[in-house]
Amino acid sequence: MKNSNNSSSTNHSQFDHKPPRNDDSSTTIDSRFNQTLKNVQGLLKGRSIPGKVLLTRRSDPADELSLPSPDYRRSQSARDTRTSEEVNKLPEKAVQNTSKEASIPNVGKLKSTASNIESASNEVQSSSIGARATDSARVMKFTKELSGTTVRLEKLRELAWSGVPPYMRPTTWRLLLGYAPPNSDRREGILRRKRLEYLDCLSQFYDIPDTERSDDEINMLRQIAVDCPRTVPDVSFFQQEQVQKSLERVLYTWAIRHPASGYVQGINDLVTPFLVVFLSEQLEGSIDTWLISTLSLQKISEIEADCYWCLSKLLDGMQDHYTFAQPGIQRLVFKLKEIVRRIDEPVSRHMEEQGLEFLQFAFRWFNCLLIREIPFHLVTRLWDTYLAEGDALPDFLVYIYASFLLTWSDELQKLDFQEMVMFLQHLPTQNWSHQELEMVLSRAYMWHSMFNCSPRHLAS
Repeated sequence: MKNSNNSSSTNHSQFDHKPPRNDDSSTTIDSRFNQTLKNVQGLLKGRSIPGKVLLTRRSDPADELSLPSPDYRRSQSARDTRTSEEVNKLPEKAVQNTSKEASIPNVGKLKSTASNIESASNEVQSSSIGARATDSARVMKFTKELSGTTVRLEKLRELAWSGVPPYMRPTTWRLLLGYAPPNSDRREGILRRKRLEYLDCLSQFYDIPDTERSDDEINMLRQIAVDCPRTVPDVSFFQQEQVQKSLERVLYTWAIRHPASGYVQGINDLVTPFLVVFLSEQLEGSIDTWLISTLSLQKISEIEADCYWCLSKLLDGMQDHYTFAQPGIQRLVFKLKEIVRRIDEPVSRHMEEQGLEFLQFAFRWFNCLLIREIPFHLVTRLWDTYLAEGDALPDFLVYIYASFLLTWSDELQKLDFQEMVMFLQHLPTQNWSHQELEMVLSRAYMWHSMFNCSPRHLAS
């Protein structure tokens, strides 16, 4: 992620300059694409997965990486008809050809190896001992990388893309976002200084009477105070008054220091993954049993500071998503529409015939980064991949959301306009496990490898 700079002039410049992806060369894409296919072949042979694509099936999300993890589950609804077992019925799209020509998109090839990936996933699922060994090996790799004097960020990104062990997540996220420095000798001092800087911001902007605020600032604080109780309403932890106050302080301070965008509804959701991850260093057990009031004010302040700086780092790379008219989101929604049209023309044509615009459902996906669409206990796993993408995240979101949408390709083609609107506003994901999420991410990675360096194939 880019370094945070809260001056107004810097914010404006950030909107105009975005570093290109490091893997734009066709040679690199071919290499990554072929590695993806080798990973699938490795699955067929019962090998571990060295790269980014993870297709193993886990019987229980709590078993992720064979480590204890806070339970972030939302309350489940009876109307969810798609369970983990039913993912076997989903059309898996992959590519068969490993030659250089395979990097040119061909819709017919996308469906050619569904049976291979299905059998590979089933084989891995049947070998729980092998899965545990793979997880143990990955934990050892994380431990080795994080214990070094200087962390190799590219290696850490590669590891984090497929999921981070829960107890390593706070440190890993701080490093991936550039909040904590790779050099371990400097880390503690820098974190201490940034946390003190956050306290200074609170005293300067938040802990003041309304008489010292402008009318716009008063209205913004009121809007934040209204939105905080609505944040992740089906997870009881977020209904604690002190949790909502922490969210309010972080959001208001961020908005004041980023006047080019200010507070936009939806940013409140983006703080929640950081809050639960950094709280997990202090609180144990299920999130439903957490009480933030058991922590000292100093600890709460440090957690808030980490949330503030990590939110700043995250949004520095996508601030035009939250400026006036949110042009960044509109641009990505248009690209999503084009990619869906190229990958699955029948569902794209059906949605167009019914008059359904992508902005009507996908705007919320980009605005809240899918937090409102999947069970909350899966959000941190999804964000492992988000943060591992670094500056390339906005473009990669398009492929994740295309994969997410086309999970229900068959169902959508049977619905009329009103039914599609209702379906997409209340997607049946309540019973999703890590299995379904990994399938979404695997397809996204495959399609990104095919389409991202072939923009002409997405032209209208």
